[in-house]
Amino acid sequence: MISLLPGRVLFASLLIALSLGLARADGLKSLESFVKGTHSGRADFVQTVTSPAKDGQAPKARTSSGSFEFQRPNRFRFNYKKPFEQTIVADGQSLWLHDVDLNQVTVRKQSQALGSTPAALIAAAPDLRALQADFTLQSAPDKDGLQWVSATPKNKDGQLQSVRVGFKPNDKAAELAVLEILDGFGQLSRIVFSQSEVNPVLPKTTFQFKPPAGADVIRP
Repeated sequence: MISLLPGRVLFASLLIALSLGLARADGLKSLESFVKGTHSGRADFVQTVTSPAKDGQAPKARTSSGSFEFQRPNRFRFNYKKPFEQTIVADGQSLWLHDVDLNQVTVRKQSQALGSTPAALIAAAPDLRALQADFTLQSAPDKDGLQWVSATPKNKDGQLQSVRVGFKPNDKAAELAVLEILDGFGQLSRIVFSQSEVNPVLPKTTFQFKPPAGADVIRP
C-alpha cells in the first residue's frame, strides 16, 4: 500500500551538461502540463515495495496491484485488489483507509494527512505553485522514454525522503507513467500505471466512502 495515502551524474563535458539540462527542463514542463491539463484520471497500477537489505540478506520485494482514480482538487481513490483488498479514499474533507480483511477503517482529516505526500503531487494539488509550497522540484534526465521530476519535501519531519515522477510526453497533457517513493526507512515503492484515461467523467460516488456495517472505525 502507498505510504500517504509513502532516486537521483557528474557531467564529463559541456555538451553532455547542456543535453541533460534540456532533458531536465522537459521534466518540469511535463509536470506542469499534467497538473494543468489533467483534471481527472483513471488507471490500473502495479506497485512493488522493496525493503533495504538487512543483516547481509538480499532486499525483499512485495508486489500489489489495483486501480486508481482522481479528480482535482483533493479527491482520489486507490483500490488495492491483490494480494489483499484495501481502499484509500480522499473525499475532500477526510482521508479513509479501509482494510477489508481486518474490517477496520481509519479516518483522518485530509488537510492534516496530505501536504508533502505523493498523493498531493499527483492528485491533490490544483497547480504547480501549490506543489512548490510543499516540495522542492527539480527536473531529472530522461530515462526509459519518460520525462522525470524529483520532488523533495520541505518538511523534514515527515516519513518521506523523496519522490520521482515519470511522465509520457503528450500533445495535450503529459501522462502519468511511474511514481517512485523513497521513505525515511530506505524503503522504495515503485508504482507503474497502465490503461490510463485522461479527464474521464467520474461519478461523485467514486470519492464517497461509508464504513461497512460492523467495521471498527479508528480516528487517531
